[in-house]
Amino acid sequence: MKAFLLACVAALTIGAAPVDWTKTVTRGANGAYVLGNPKAKVRLVEYLSYSCNHCADYAVESSIPLKTRYVAKGTVAVELRNAVRDRYDFAAAVLARCGGPSRFAAQSEALFAGQEAMMAKAQAFETTNPLPDDAPLNTILGGIAQGSGMSAFMMSKGLSPAAINACMMDKATQNMVLAMTKEAWEVRKIKFTPTFLINGRDMGPSTWATLEPKLRAAIAAR
Repeated sequence: MKAFLLACVAALTIGAAPVDWTKTVTRGANGAYVLGNPKAKVRLVEYLSYSCNHCADYAVESSIPLKTRYVAKGTVAVELRNAVRDRYDFAAAVLARCGGPSRFAAQSEALFAGQEAMMAKAQAFETTNPLPDDAPLNTILGGIAQGSGMSAFMMSKGLSPAAINACMMDKATQNMVLAMTKEAWEVRKIKFTPTFLINGRDMGPSTWATLEPKLRAAIAAR
């Protein structure tokens, strides 16, 4: 599978026929997933949170145009970095990564699409089943995943209960998400999610409508 993904990435060059962007996903050294050609001249970085309603709005608004106009044509690579804000977000970030690169893009979008309903369930669950901050991390994440309906939701997307349980307990994945979160809030010192960088430059508060012209300008400048 890894060789297949790398072959897809190598084939995705400017001027090449569009390909399925969900099959051109790689993972960087920092743990962030990169969608599209990792050698694209323009890189869009998004610091995201799965409990952020603005992130969910952006995911819906940008999905089709970002894929078809930029990523699938090889002109832009999109790097998604976690900036966890709360327990629900942490559990969702771990689940989105379950199954590796080939599943990540679709699972991330699905979690944003179901955000409102699952967050409401998570809040109700925590009201009746409070999990103290000093509880084991696996207990907290597993409880939130079950209580919010995220585990059942991911099973409907093709993940087995055993796979979900293994992902939630995977220390390496937890640490990767925590490291990205620390980089976001403590090193980069972002102030909100989503935060966007285009070739390393902070774009300030953005929606897809305000971000796309900046993306086009960056492409033209290259």
